[in-house]
Order: sequence, then structure tokens, then C-alpha cells
Amino acid sequence: MTTATVTTDMSAERVSELDNSHVFHSWAAQDLFNALPVVSGSESSFTDYEGNTYLDFGSQLVNLNLGHQHPRLVRAIQDQAEKLATIQPAFANDARSELARLLAEAAPGALNQVFFTNAGADANEHAVRMARLHTGRQKVMSMYRSYHGATTTAISMTGDPRRWPNDQGDPSVVHFFGPYAYRSAFWAADEAQECERALAHLEEQIILEGASTIAAIIIETVVGTNGILVPPAGYLPGIRALCDKYGILYIADEVMVGFGRTGTMFAVENFQAQPDLLTFAKGVTSGYVPLGGVLISDAVRDSFATTVYPGGLTYSGHPLGCAVGVETFAIFEDEQILEHTRQLGDEVVAPFLAGLADKYEVVGQYRGLGLLWAIELVTDRDTREPLVPFHPTAEQNEPMLKISAACKAAGLWPMLQQNRIHIAPPLIISEQDLRRGLEIIEDAIKEI
Repeated sequence: MTTATVTTDMSAERVSELDNSHVFHSWAAQDLFNALPVVSGSESSFTDYEGNTYLDFGSQLVNLNLGHQHPRLVRAIQDQAEKLATIQPAFANDARSELARLLAEAAPGALNQVFFTNAGADANEHAVRMARLHTGRQKVMSMYRSYHGATTTAISMTGDPRRWPNDQGDPSVVHFFGPYAYRSAFWAADEAQECERALAHLEEQIILEGASTIAAIIIETVVGTNGILVPPAGYLPGIRALCDKYGILYIADEVMVGFGRTGTMFAVENFQAQPDLLTFAKGVTSGYVPLGGVLISDAVRDSFATTVYPGGLTYSGHPLGCAVGVETFAIFEDEQILEHTRQLGDEVVAPFLAGLADKYEVVGQYRGLGLLWAIELVTDRDTREPLVPFHPTAEQNEPMLKISAACKAAGLWPMLQQNRIHIAPPLIISEQDLRRGLEIIEDAIKEI
């Protein structure tokens, strides 16, 4: 027997030693990865053991919408823990019930019930399970440029290179090309033509796959990690129309873009699209407690009115997470988070990035909305050749590594993906800190 001691005053060296010895890190070669020991966080920044403070321009994993150590979220956890720390999902709980009400009222259309999960991946897994049981069909369609999670069906639906080592997963997933006018797969001349051709491509694929075999189409409302791809006007209503035409369910994956990230509570509000199922996680608690879920239409819910839904989780609707979710809604209203997000996106980020595009040939395109943006870097504006290739090797990725190093040296922790710089700071960031972060990014671009 050994005695375990929890201490709050470890040295950075001890933290790293234990991490390297015992923590198995995701998406990493274990012997080639060294995690930065972080000692504290506050609002839009976090601090390491050396006293270096970094602006968090990725909101950790685009989940820290209300920033580090928001006192009201911390208090919500403390108050709930003192009242009732946990209760299994077969019992009714006030925090769970109230969060479900708030979610249903905020969601578009008739998404009136919530199945709570632990995170985004299992939310997508359960949404697909519901769609399959509701329709009696098996296939699911998703975009090549997408990320839906790392569990079996979720990683199969994912379109990026993280799927490749996991392709022994769900064989009933079919991928298609979504709209991406800057690198159009359809030789489109503009956004309108891209929308039209992308929808025509998808409909043809539905027909050839057999519409009667397809349960659902799942789409990130704004594609996140794989490009910050904002759908052209008419695309998501076109998806809705195709789903109605062929009896397919439309699943909106809002794990990353929900809870204010695009300037509306749910991103589909920007595009006048009504999904049958909507998945969420991340911003519902800003990551303070793991929580996710599926918002369910009345029609899908009624499939399980007298038939048992064959799924569940021990921590479904955990009271600590739900209490934070309830407080999140209150903070959004009291601190006018949506208005703040839209203002910073429209009045600070968009004009600043327009200026970058005017000054630097390496900036091929910028795009986004709210506080979710991408700067796409190229070696040639005419050919649009990316600064680094798709899925680059470490050697090929050197220009992006230089950008990363320059940002960190100046006090900003960047979010870099492929040949892109993503901008996704906490929604509570001040205009001053946002401008400072953008200026650091500009200085880093100058390095290359």
C-alpha cells in the first residue's frame, strides 16, 4: 500500500516528470510530445510555471467560450456539489430539468427534448443511433472536410486524416464534398454556383447510394477544424429540402459552433435551417465539466414514445455539468455575450483580416463569422497553392511551425491547422486583448 498525496505546489519539473511517465496523450507520438505545464488561467489567458502568460486564441479546444475561471461558473459547480454532487439519470434532477428547458427554448424549431451525453463524440454517436432507429435505415452521409469525434461511428464520419488509421470503424458511412468555393471541387466561379453544384453533387450521390438506405446527413453547421468553412447562402436550406425529399434526417453538429461561437446561440440560426437533431457540447459548460447532448425533434422523440430507446450513459445529465450549463445561459444574457461576439467579429476581426489580405501576398483568403475565423496561407495567390500541403510532414510544416513559435514568443497561444491560422478566442475577450492578439499574428506572418 502507498499513500496518495494531492499537492498544489508541485514544481514544473515534477509535473512534467509525472506527465511524461504516466499520462498517455491523445493524437500524439508519446516519446515525441512534451506538454507545457500550466499553473493557472484567468479570463482570456493562461500562465505556465515560468510565469509566461499566453492569450488563448484557440479557447483551448474551441470550448472555453466564457474564459478561464469565470467566477460564476466556478460558483455554480461549488453550489451544486454542496447540494447534490451526483444522481443517476433515471431520477429527475432540478439542474438537469432546467437546462433541458433552456436548451429546448433556445433551439430553433421543434427540438423540444434533450438526451444528455458526456461530450460531443458520444452526442454524435447517439444522434446517428436515433436516426437509424427512427428511419429503419443504416447509411449516414458526412463531408470529407469534417470532424465529428474519435469514437467508432464518429471517427468514421470524420473526413480529415485522423480517420485514416481508424478506417476499420463504421462501414456504412459515405462521404461527400461540401461547399468550399476557394478550393472548389466543382469548378464553381462564385459562392452561388458553388452552392448549386454542391447540392446537385450531393443529390446525385444520394440517388446512386440509394435514398432508401440513407438514415441521415450530418453536417458541421460551420466546418470547424477542417477550415472554418462558412456555408454559402442557401446551402443548408438546400440540405433540408433534400432530406425532406428523400426521407432522410438532417443532423446539425454544433459541438464546436454552438453556444455563441458564431454570434448566435446556435449557428443554424445564421442560415435559416431546421435540423431534425442537433448535437452540442464544448461551450455549454465552457469545458468546466464534461457535458454534451442531442436536441431531438418531436417526430424523432415520438419513435420512442412506447418503444425503449436502447442507449444510455451513467453520467447522462450529470448535475455538476447541468448546473454550469444553466449558469452559462444566465451569463450569456447578463453579459450580453452574443452581442459582444458579433461586435468583435464584425468591427474588429473582419476589418483587421481584410487589412492583412491587402498587405501580404501569403494571405490567400480569410473567412468566418462571430469569433471563429481562418486565415488561409498560400505560396501563390494565383494558383492558390497552400503554404504547406494537406497533411504535411514535419519538414513540410516548417513555415507554420515558425508562425507558431513567433506567436508563442510574443505571448499568444495560436490555433494552427494545415495551412491555416484559426482565430477562436474566448467570447469574453476584451477588444484590447483581441487587437493585441491579431497584431501578434500579423507580426508572425511577417516572419515568413
